[in-house]
Amino acid sequence: MEKRSLTIAGHRTSIALEPEFWAALYTVAAARDLPVSQLIAEIDQSRQTGNLSSAIRVAVLQHFRGEQ
Repeated sequence: MEKRSLTIAGHRTSIALEPEFWAALYTVAAARDLPVSQLIAEIDQSRQTGNLSSAIRVAVLQHFRGEQ
């Protein structure tokens, strides 16, 4: 697990993801021409689960499945 701190929606938060998910998240952000922080903020706003790390994993999976 890699834990990183960033600011989303005006507040600092820490997110712990496996290195492979961080790499995939950066790939998704690049494909959408977004900074990673903005992509995470979008995921945060639209998530259906209470856990941001889980929502990020699902969003990455959906991207690579072609569901997003």
